[in-house]
Amino acid sequence: MINNIDELNNRIEECSNNLKAKFAGANGKRAIKLCGGTGCLSSNSAEIKEKLEGLIKANGLEDKITVNMVGCFGFCSQGPFVKIYPEDTLYRLVTESDVEEIFEKDIVNGEIVERLLFVEPTTQEKVTKQDDINFYKKQVRVALHGCGEINPEDISEALGAGAFQGLRNALQMDRADVIKEVLDSGLRGRGGGGFPAGRKWQFAYSQPDGEKYVVCNGDEGDPGAFMDRSILEGNPLAVIEGMAIAGYAIGAQNGYFYVRAEYPIAVNRLNIAIKQAEELGLLGDNILGTDFSFRVHIRLGAGAFVCGEETALLNSIEGQRGMPRPRPPFPAVKGLWNKPSIINNVETLATVPYILREGAAKFAEYGTEKSRGTKVFALGGKINNVGLVEVPMGTTLHELIYDIGGGIPDGKKFKAIQTGGPSGGCLTEKDLDTPIDFDNLIAKGSMMGSGGAIVMDEDNCMVDVAKFYMEFICDESCGKCSPCRVGTKRMLEILEKITEGKATMGDLDQLDELARTIRTGSLCGLGQTAPNPVLSTLTHFKDEYIAHIVNKECPAKVCKSLTSFFIIEDKCKKCSLCARQCPVGAITGVVGKEPYVIDQSKCIKCGLCLTSCKFGAIVKK
Repeated sequence: MINNIDELNNRIEECSNNLKAKFAGANGKRAIKLCGGTGCLSSNSAEIKEKLEGLIKANGLEDKITVNMVGCFGFCSQGPFVKIYPEDTLYRLVTESDVEEIFEKDIVNGEIVERLLFVEPTTQEKVTKQDDINFYKKQVRVALHGCGEINPEDISEALGAGAFQGLRNALQMDRADVIKEVLDSGLRGRGGGGFPAGRKWQFAYSQPDGEKYVVCNGDEGDPGAFMDRSILEGNPLAVIEGMAIAGYAIGAQNGYFYVRAEYPIAVNRLNIAIKQAEELGLLGDNILGTDFSFRVHIRLGAGAFVCGEETALLNSIEGQRGMPRPRPPFPAVKGLWNKPSIINNVETLATVPYILREGAAKFAEYGTEKSRGTKVFALGGKINNVGLVEVPMGTTLHELIYDIGGGIPDGKKFKAIQTGGPSGGCLTEKDLDTPIDFDNLIAKGSMMGSGGAIVMDEDNCMVDVAKFYMEFICDESCGKCSPCRVGTKRMLEILEKITEGKATMGDLDQLDELARTIRTGSLCGLGQTAPNPVLSTLTHFKDEYIAHIVNKECPAKVCKSLTSFFIIEDKCKKCSLCARQCPVGAITGVVGKEPYVIDQSKCIKCGLCLTSCKFGAIVKK
């Protein structure tokens, strides 16, 4: 139990020294880190750890080598990772079959297993250290502090890496001064809206004393987004500390995590972190000998996208149907159980300890004038380096896609990047030099959102992309207001007509009119931003819509109804492989004698013939 600030300082110093010694090779000892994020665990990193520990035990080296499961390394397309200290050697794409070689060569004989090193695609150089990989060079870890570095289930390692120093500093300040520090930092909410976090806290602080609440929005629902999940898995105590600081600032004694149930690893590690913090007296009554008491609770969401909207989230915590409330009153005045409440997302709260630990001025050194600090993005799609990245605001899209993301695979041409998920829009090649911040992205017809960034290349059909997001929105609409409930369904029907080649130019005009009506008439942010993917693709790729409607063709050859497969007679080897792969018997011919042909009336456009042909005799038109 840590009873006061002096005891906390002593424990932090002890844990910090132990952590540094552990990875510095003190007394000839070595340490191994393995990625324990969801992606790597699904690729058997837990089994890799078990096998490593078995070899260490079998060779009597338990007192010479420690094995740590840490949070997400971020570089998801290259996991699972094994990192060995003190040399700081990073191995990627490790499988169970590689473990014995790593043990024999590196751990026993000190030789690098070169075939498991990362190879920079631009230079073909093998890189031994994580920080020398281009993917990491331009990153600055603030919200991701500790992720990929500490064991998220060991509070001693978190303390050694800086945990609870921010809360310690806050408890020695007036509550109003804590809020001023957050205001001075320029921190804006990272959940998508970009509202200044300090102002939200100020509103709740200004309400009369009494029951107040801090709510952490961990209901991450954007397709392809995994920022919040990775933070909760990699350093849950940072978010807990951020909640406690917010609780102290506004005068709240209880905080609620709202996390979707599809994140079992994150929820488990949160439970462990809360229990350990309570055991040390860092949560509970009279924290660090002060009169501040704060407890944290967890509520699981059922995966409704609309519950990412803060008032729908409050309804869900209360046991009501997840539907948005009209505003005003705003949650800071009348929120959870009608009490003043502040709602911040995971990334926002994970950033707060850094501000109170390092100071507002340090945080504000990063970013742009109106968007301070850093932002975490889940970079995915048609990109070489898929993963989680944290960069200073003001980093350009070009840097994100080409310097950090490694460019487009297979030499394909970049076409667009969708930022902000279903609420955002597409940005094109002409936007690549745009500095990323809240206002710039909105000005370009997109938005920051929670941080999803999906890259598309020349093989993507932008009408099909718009249809995908509209299908998602229709599934996730709560149905409370007619513009969203009815309007998005009508938009989806028009998009389906366009991709099937059945639409007219009048449908295109109706699509645009519907989008603008829904944007202005919907009750909550889900409906108000639902048309964004359609409006942005209409702006930047209207020629593709026209090609679908007028020419009855899909330029990217994605939409099945407008695509056909043909066999080039001169190239056909009469081998019958394509016919054997066809699931509906649409391909006929005679082995060794007659070229094969495709019956277009039977073809279901599955593409198996194209992928099975080894001679380039089948084309898609």
